[in-house]
Amino acid sequence: MPLALVHARYQLLEIVRIPVAIFGSAFFPAATMLFFVVPFAGDDPTAATYATAAMVTFAVMSANIFQYGIGVAEDRDQPWSVYSRTLPAGPGPRFAGRILAGLAITYFSMLPVVVIAAVATAARVTPAQFLLAAGGVALISIPFTLLGLAIGYSLPSKAAIVVAQLIFFPLAFGGGLLFGPDNAPGFVDAIAPYLPTRGALELMWAAVTDWRPNPVSMVMLGVWVVALAAVAGWAYRRDEGRRFT
Repeated sequence: MPLALVHARYQLLEIVRIPVAIFGSAFFPAATMLFFVVPFAGDDPTAATYATAAMVTFAVMSANIFQYGIGVAEDRDQPWSVYSRTLPAGPGPRFAGRILAGLAITYFSMLPVVVIAAVATAARVTPAQFLLAAGGVALISIPFTLLGLAIGYSLPSKAAIVVAQLIFFPLAFGGGLLFGPDNAPGFVDAIAPYLPTRGALELMWAAVTDWRPNPVSMVMLGVWVVALAAVAGWAYRRDEGRRFT
C-alpha cells in the first residue's frame, strides 16, 4: 500500500503539472450541463435529477477513457515507465497507484456538474442518495478504466487519442446519456441495454431516484467488465512481451 500511494502521488503530480489535462475532463460534462440541462430541464426536479446523474456518468466516462487511454499510451513512450516495469515490486503497486490517481481525477471532474446542479437546477437528492451515488461513481468507473487501459496498452499515443475519441461519443450517445429515461430515439432504446454506458447510467439513476435498472443492462455491464478486463490484460502482457523478451 505505501508503494501504491507513492505511485499515486507521482501520477497526480504529473497530471497537475499540465492543468489543462484536468480541466479538459471536467469541461465537457459541465458545458453540456450548462447549455442543455439547465435551460431545458433545470426547473423540473425529476428531469433535472435524471439529467444530473447522466452528466455525472458522462464525466466518469470522459475522465477514465481519456486519462487511461491516452495517458497510458503516452507513458509507454517515457523512459521512466520502461524502468519502473523492471523493478522487483512488480506491476501491482504501479497499477494500484494509477487507479487511485484516476479515482481522484474522476471525482474532481464531476464536481462542476454537481455544483451546477445544486445552484442552477431543481435537482435534489437526500444525503443517503448522495453518498450512494458517490460510491456508485467508483463502481461505474470500472468498465471505463478497463477500456482506457485496453486502448492505452494496445496502441501508440497518436492512435490512442483518435480511438478514444471515436469510441467515446458513440458510447455516450448510444447508451442514452444525452436523453432522459423516456425520450430517447427508438434505435437508442434498442441498442442501449447492450452498451456499458447504459448499465452505468442506470446504476446512477437507481442511486438518486426510484429507477429500477433493466436486468439486461446489468447483465451486459458485467459481461463488458469481464471482456474488457480480458482485453486489457492481454494488451498489457503483449506490450510487456514486446519490450522485455
